[in-house]
Amino acid sequence: MQPRPARSRPPLARRVLATLATAAAVFALLLTAPVGSAHAVTVPGPPSGWQTVFSDDFSGGSGSAPNGANWMYDTGPGSNFGTGEIETMTNSAANVHLDGSGHLDITALNDGNGNWTSGRIQTTSANVGAPAGGKLEVTASIEQPNPGSGLGYWPAFWMLGPGQWPENGEIDIMEDVNARSQVAGTIHCGTYPGGPCNEGNGIGSGLTACNGCQTGYHTYSMILDRTNTAAESITFYLDGTQYFQVSEAQVGTSTWQQAFDHNLSIIFDLAMGGGFPNGVCGCTTPTSATTSGATMSVGYVAAYTTTGSGGGGGGGGGTTGQVTGYQGLCLDDRAASTANLNPVQVYTCNGTPAQQWTFVQAGTTLHVLGKCLDINGGGTANGTTVDLYDCNNTGAQVWIPQSNGELYNPQSNRCLDDTGYGGSGTQAQIWDCADTANQQWAIP
Repeated sequence: MQPRPARSRPPLARRVLATLATAAAVFALLLTAPVGSAHAVTVPGPPSGWQTVFSDDFSGGSGSAPNGANWMYDTGPGSNFGTGEIETMTNSAANVHLDGSGHLDITALNDGNGNWTSGRIQTTSANVGAPAGGKLEVTASIEQPNPGSGLGYWPAFWMLGPGQWPENGEIDIMEDVNARSQVAGTIHCGTYPGGPCNEGNGIGSGLTACNGCQTGYHTYSMILDRTNTAAESITFYLDGTQYFQVSEAQVGTSTWQQAFDHNLSIIFDLAMGGGFPNGVCGCTTPTSATTSGATMSVGYVAAYTTTGSGGGGGGGGGTTGQVTGYQGLCLDDRAASTANLNPVQVYTCNGTPAQQWTFVQAGTTLHVLGKCLDINGGGTANGTTVDLYDCNNTGAQVWIPQSNGELYNPQSNRCLDDTGYGGSGTQAQIWDCADTANQQWAIP
């Protein structure tokens, strides 16, 4: 793959395994959509032992917006996204709409003066993740854009973790550039530039043949396998056939955990120009000859998980016990209240239910009394307090254990902090990760 910046933006409200040939065989029927069909395709149900955790068949009236309970628009100049793309992303029906026949259409348009508009949508939260000891599959049926002259077209189906890129993790399930009828699968992680994931290129398959992908619907899928949490992997499929795999051992355990052991958002977009298409053609795209009005059409998207040892979808299961910090004080739900926004504090350890936290590796969340450790209002600033709230799979509830004992929240790029070394009864907060004694926590 040619050098390119990462497909990312600032956060919104952000041992090698054996091959998965067996998994590919199990999923061959599930992952393969009717090729060339212009009709709506029913979202496949999960195989035995799996469950559907998210899906959309894009049903709705012609010209209507995608379901607002599932999707939100990501608008603004492409220059905001750090990829070099040149379009402006809008929420206009001209760029993003349902076709009335069970498809989501994203269309890139030139106003005749070289100004391009297009669309980008993502799930309203980081809503899907692989449970510890289990698997996550995310798959979509897509027809790539088919312009007469395609220099600059950059369709993508991908996933992004909450927090600071690239350590928050990115999985590019389908990318093509310049209407080449190809596909690339890529992961991003670690640090930029360089690092264990070779940023900003990532670790990827490079562009590989995707015959007929501009003239019919094909399935693009990835499976994140955490059945062995010491040797995890991500595998990419085209129409149910594996074509690329990346393992935890290639990037290191801590980098992998930060990037992929939590929930991610699902994103569809159609960019124009940028580092990837320009690098492939050795030119500046789009050109004056690039055809306006080509569309990426999505027939369905779905996510499936196996239960694993930690529960699915960020809830249930896990290991329960006290979370201890500075001077041996315990993380405590004040007065054992289950009210939303109830303060979470440090307090003398007493073995009560208010101090019995469950660390759920699926989604990397901390639960007590049926609710989750949460950053107040989804805040990201130093000093934002933490409290108890309904578990909701948002970035404000992701806590990733670090090797030095810190509990890191990617969305805010900060750590759980015993405020001012304050002593028993002090409400906890988030603060810049500093490897200090008041940020060291022992979890169950």
